[in-house]
Amino acid sequence: MKSHAEVVVIGGGVVGCSVLFHLARHGWTDVVLLERDELTSGSTWHAAGGMHTINGDPNVAKLQKYTISLYKEIEELSGQATGVHLTGGVLLAATEARLDWLRGMVSKGRYLGIDLEVISAKEAAELMPLIDPSQFVGAVRNKEDGHLDPSGVTHAYAKAARKLGAEVERFTKVEDIVRRPDGLWRVITNKGDIIAEHVVNAGGLWAREVGRMVGLELPVLAMEHMYLITEDMPEVADWNKKTGTEIIHAVDFDGELYLRQERGGMLMGTYEKANKVWSEFSTPWNFGHELLEPDIDRIAPSLEVGFRHFPAFQKTGIKQIINGPFTFAPDGNPLVGPVRGLPGFWVACGVMAGFSQGGGVGLALSNWMIEGDPGADIWAMDVARYGDWATMAYTNAKVRENYSRRFSIRFPNEELPAGRQLKTTPVYDTLAAKGAQWGVSYGLEVPLWYAPDGVKDEFSWRRSSDFDHVGKEVATVRNGVGLSEISNFAKYKVTGEGAAAWLDRMLACKLPKRGRMTLTPMLKDDGKLIGDFTLANIDDNEWFIAGSGIAEQYHMRWFEAHLPKDGSVHIEALGQKLTGLAIAGPKAREVLAKVSRTDVSNTAFPFMAVARMDIGMAPCLLGRVSYTGDLGYEIWVAPEYQRAAYQALIAAGEEFGIGLFGSRALNALRLEKNYGSWAREYRPIYGPLEAGLDRFVAYGKEADFIGKQAALAERREGGRLRLRSFIVDATDADVIGDEAIWHDGVVRGWVTSGGYAHNSKKSVALGYVPKEIADRPDGFEIEILGKRHAARVQAAPLFDANLERMRA
Repeated sequence: MKSHAEVVVIGGGVVGCSVLFHLARHGWTDVVLLERDELTSGSTWHAAGGMHTINGDPNVAKLQKYTISLYKEIEELSGQATGVHLTGGVLLAATEARLDWLRGMVSKGRYLGIDLEVISAKEAAELMPLIDPSQFVGAVRNKEDGHLDPSGVTHAYAKAARKLGAEVERFTKVEDIVRRPDGLWRVITNKGDIIAEHVVNAGGLWAREVGRMVGLELPVLAMEHMYLITEDMPEVADWNKKTGTEIIHAVDFDGELYLRQERGGMLMGTYEKANKVWSEFSTPWNFGHELLEPDIDRIAPSLEVGFRHFPAFQKTGIKQIINGPFTFAPDGNPLVGPVRGLPGFWVACGVMAGFSQGGGVGLALSNWMIEGDPGADIWAMDVARYGDWATMAYTNAKVRENYSRRFSIRFPNEELPAGRQLKTTPVYDTLAAKGAQWGVSYGLEVPLWYAPDGVKDEFSWRRSSDFDHVGKEVATVRNGVGLSEISNFAKYKVTGEGAAAWLDRMLACKLPKRGRMTLTPMLKDDGKLIGDFTLANIDDNEWFIAGSGIAEQYHMRWFEAHLPKDGSVHIEALGQKLTGLAIAGPKAREVLAKVSRTDVSNTAFPFMAVARMDIGMAPCLLGRVSYTGDLGYEIWVAPEYQRAAYQALIAAGEEFGIGLFGSRALNALRLEKNYGSWAREYRPIYGPLEAGLDRFVAYGKEADFIGKQAALAERREGGRLRLRSFIVDATDADVIGDEAIWHDGVVRGWVTSGGYAHNSKKSVALGYVPKEIADRPDGFEIEILGKRHAARVQAAPLFDANLERMRA
């Protein structure tokens, strides 16, 4: 075994072997994979081997499509059969709500290049003869589903990697990982040490144990998962003989089942409600090619549904029940990427759908390691989407919930209960008493809307029970003054004598003067967006940044990776050390004037001003800016003072009819201003010109900010896309994101977000289309729940297009 390597990959399952292959294919051949046993000795060997392109996140779906397309290449390169069967499949709906969800999937598929088609239940039964069509209301056909040989695929990756120059060491157990003073990693094994610049944790079932070696507690948990294999079925033999083809895959979402042919019988797997955690706190190192004891009673309710939906199963015997552990992250998506604070340490774990996602994970991680960027928008898989709040108990609760809901509908207005009330602000109880309906953002409870007694969310794809109440909250802001809780924003404090120079390089804006704020994009080296913030100059060596709360770990990883080594700059993520309130509306200044002795007139405190001032008795940092697009103020306050500031504002606003508003009203308000948001409109695949943020880029400033040359090139060449706002002729349902945008009968773009703008009484969608058609007045349609609705570009904001209210 070699003593030095550029990269050590830990784990010989399908994910680790994929990472090894992709690194070698990219030209990094000084790489070695360490496996404590034989390859496939974790979850890989007993996997059901299904593969599919469908995913709730379209960017993950792209990587799944890539994974499936890769199998032919690795089979040819390695000479190892992968056993790929592209049978196609049907996704079944037993309810109209499920069929609406599937129609949304078809819309996504249109711009992702995934061939999906809505068909009737009868047509589904003609394609998959075991179905009882009377049990379903419709289906979607997917031609790219299939299955494969898990062992064959894993060995094909490994053999292809070896041919390209990589090495594989089996029966090599990693016992510890130590960071050396020079920044390299010492990987200690039972066969000796390897010194490496990079270490990849692809440990699968042992990912937690590998992470703990470097002081990292990863939010992953293994669940027992069962599937059964039947005896040979005459229905299967008849179909094979009649058509010369295998029986296609089927996913029965309402039955929580997936099915495919297995030799002369069928395989049926279930994600049962009565699920069971495996090895909750630590994974035994001696576990390998073992299976767990089957528990047919636990999956019996799902099997009963399956036997009703697929009657042929009632007449056959069960040959084998497979029960084995698979690892999951709290939301079911993988954990991929570099770990903040551990340079050179990478993770690729929690990949429960390894044969759908393993290739994409390997591609993204190898790109990231070699090029400094994953080459795709993989936010849904980025390990940085979780922070320290994702504890073991939280992970346990969310993984169990996710497992039990893997095939369940998640409605756009549905908030899930597991792992809740983990982080709350001081005014949580006060707002709850006012009827706050809560969501969660980066572990923090946030008010979505305020419900009268006896009213709550009714989950739906269409406008629901919150609709009129959110409209009233919007009216409160636009006609008077509203108050919202905004602690879910990320807050950062930057200090030090080098702070200004560092920020000038990190951010694309012109730095504001003392006592002023500005909006600013942050760019990657390729000129694409990696952040959008509000930047405030508090004094010469102190700056305040506010941004998206869900991206706090993501942005801190970037900030810290670019800090000067001389200690001249310090950055701190304030988290809940600083809480927030906001007031907005034409009466907002009058409320503020009543609770502060500071002059807050337009002359003394104009738009984008920032200052420290007292709100009642509470010391605060206050900025004149509002995501509502109205006259408004953001108020930042230490948590011990938040209740006092809240009470002062409510008391002062009583004569002006002050009311509370939540994030759903805020969404309706920002849509009237064509304002985008991070992780929807602003993502690392768009340039500032494409995203409409170029007006905040100081192209001519002296500082050579990160991404400057690429941004200048985008401005010269015009980019490829344009973000546009559309007014949609919707009826009872609005866009939620990822719908197809049609132009002249052809799909040309996609929706990033939207909803109903109550003040303007318009259904609004934001989305990207090619620049060539971005300003055409007509010909657009947006697909909602399978129906195309006429849409028109709304170039000027629906509200306050001349900025008179905001700057008044």
